Amino acid sequence: MIRLEKDGDLWTATIDRPDKANSLTRQMLTDLADIALEAHTAKAFILTGTGRVFSAGMDLDAAKEGLATDPVWERLSTAIAAHPGLTICALNGTLAGGAMGMALACDLRICVPTAKFFYPVMKLGFLPQPSDPARLAALVGPARAKLILMAGQKVTADEAVAMGLVERIVEGDVLGDTAQALAADVLSAEPEHIAGIKALIG
Repeated sequence: MIRLEKDGDLWTATIDRPDKANSLTRQMLTDLADIALEAHTAKAFILTGTGRVFSAGMDLDAAKEGLATDPVWERLSTAIAAHPGLTICALNGTLAGGAMGMALACDLRICVPTAKFFYPVMKLGFLPQPSDPARLAALVGPARAKLILMAGQKVTADEAVAMGLVERIVEGDVLGDTAQALAADVLSAEPEHIAGIKALIG
């Protein structure tokens, strides 16, 4: 349910469970975390999904088994955030729940115009993953982070760009037309140069 494609120094991981809105099981998250860590050897790493939803968050059956508080979520986002190259989340559709963490950990986020963003932890009675609130607040500010995490508001693609949650809305193919183009300069650079610039940005 997780597909990995390697094109030289460009690695792309695709969540491929469209019949279940790309909801995530523990095994899928483990596979993604392993891939994200292994992808540190590549200059660029892209996350995307198939179908009309990037991910609806955790699988409901897995939720009953305690997946909401499993450390695998944090392991995944930590591996992405520590990547020495460029990480891009190419959102082919709506992003919900705990799946927000992997997108927040990426360097860049692009999305289709129909994408929506929500993280209903207040309603569901769960705490977000430990690193998610700080990463969200760093992108959109504390008040807007509370709008999403505490007020439970669903954010449209236009609103997401305006608040800094997403860098760009893309008409058409978010993966081929834009994500790969964004990685082009990185792919032609030396690893030390890539890591140096990333370190300067912080």
